[in-house]
Amino acid sequence: MNVLIWNEYRHEKENPAVSDIYPEGIHGALADFLKKDGHTIITATLDEEEHGLKKEVLDRTDVLVWWGHKAHEEVTEEAAERVKQRVLDGMGLVVLHSAHFSKVFRKLMGTGCDLKWREADDRERIWNVDPTHPIAEGIGQYFEIEKEEMYGEHFDIPAPDELIFLSWFEGGEVFRSGATFKRGNGKIFYFRPGHETYPTYYHEDVQTVIRNGVRWAQNTNGPKHQYGNAAPIERISKK
Repeated sequence: MNVLIWNEYRHEKENPAVSDIYPEGIHGALADFLKKDGHTIITATLDEEEHGLKKEVLDRTDVLVWWGHKAHEEVTEEAAERVKQRVLDGMGLVVLHSAHFSKVFRKLMGTGCDLKWREADDRERIWNVDPTHPIAEGIGQYFEIEKEEMYGEHFDIPAPDELIFLSWFEGGEVFRSGATFKRGNGKIFYFRPGHETYPTYYHEDVQTVIRNGVRWAQNTNGPKHQYGNAAPIERISKK
């Protein structure tokens, strides 16, 4: 499939600690393991023309993977609406970590998408609470990330269609860290891990989940429904 990986690409340019971890950018790290599944991978970043989200690019994208953090408001309304419409039309969307606050995700959720957070090298234990789900394939009962940013409830999102992963942090918080949603003809997977100052996207289980999420989010070419005034399918007899 055609996979577009979008990243702000600001932290890597401005913070040496981040560029040391992700010398090719977070989008580069994601591309490295996603291309192993045989996908055609392209990347786009915030400072490109139209943020790399031109209509012709989105039209040929099967699944969009989105990472953002510090510059959500710099994404234009026009670009965010364009992505939203493509999701409604059937493009898959995988939303990573702090992209919960992106314009695109908030528009599709219809809520504030806020949460608690803490940067304190917390150990994260991610529980697999839906082991039969395709996104959980290859994942055991749980896996752990040695150090991560804490996200805690309440997470201001609509009730997910499916909850696949639930995180526990050593400070005592829990978080709905892997959730799916359907909007229009599109499928959305939100996955929590991935703070920029940690090497989370090199973690084998994290990579497995994202690879599974991309495959799951692909549109299966179901019927395209027509809306509005419609002629009858059956002949209506008039008495």
